[in-house]
Amino acid sequence: MDNLKNHVVRNFEELIILVVLLSVICISYMVDEKMAMLNFYYLPVLLAGYFVGKRASVLVAVFSILTVVFFAILNRAVFDAGRGIGYLGSGLCGWAGFLLLTSYIVGALYEQKQKRINELQQAYVGILEILVKFLESTDRYTKGHSERVAELAMDIAIAMGLSRQEVENIRVAALLHDIGKVEISANLIGKAANLTREETMQVAMHSEKGADLLVSVGGVLKEAVPIVLEHHKYFAKMEKPTDEASRLSSLGTRIVAVADSFDAMTSDRPYRKGMQPWQAMEELRRCSGEQFDPEVVEAFESVLSHKLETI
Repeated sequence: MDNLKNHVVRNFEELIILVVLLSVICISYMVDEKMAMLNFYYLPVLLAGYFVGKRASVLVAVFSILTVVFFAILNRAVFDAGRGIGYLGSGLCGWAGFLLLTSYIVGALYEQKQKRINELQQAYVGILEILVKFLESTDRYTKGHSERVAELAMDIAIAMGLSRQEVENIRVAALLHDIGKVEISANLIGKAANLTREETMQVAMHSEKGADLLVSVGGVLKEAVPIVLEHHKYFAKMEKPTDEASRLSSLGTRIVAVADSFDAMTSDRPYRKGMQPWQAMEELRRCSGEQFDPEVVEAFESVLSHKLETI
């Protein structure tokens, strides 16, 4: 049931397009004025172009044209309404040509818009990545942490079969998950001694500070904001942790939580030596279902096994 729900959420736009297309076909089949209904086929074509892109829009247009032609061959008398084959042929050719042209133009505009958004996103991510590297360069214990977490989170997302866009959103969020630390004292972050309650609260605020920083750049990085905000909010102990987890945080948040914790456990700190990878994996397994999503831990275990085999 959960897999079906996730599939619907990930492919919501495509499913809406399919439902609209099938609805138009059914309505066209039932009404008498077939030629008058042809303009309704522009709706799924426009939806496909706006939400998915040029290729999907053209495919919907071609499928619509083939469907109409098929019905016209089977029910020619109903389509031409006694006006002759010339009327039917010219009407269908004109409609098909405009439908294909519309699908191409709308799809091309969508892809052009998406390209500009991606370029803007890359620019913002590049600038923020420089800030992250500068922040981590002041502390040899956290140097490279965000890049390693981003790589691990990306590998987990790929192993779990997420879409390219979802993988990229998770990678960006993992890369920027500690960006809020730019507003926290470097001495406090690298402090070896036990933190006071006030200092602990200041460090814990870096998630909210990071989310506020990403919100300030507009909607370009909006997909990363919830992950950055919640990546430290692990699961509470409960009888059915996986059910509660799905309500508490997104899958991206849970993936970044595992990747972040693993890198933190295997990295040296001023107050302790880093664990061996297999020891950190054991700790993740031990806390699976309490602090970490069992499915994410399982996917990460396969990722880690592959990495260790290639070393």
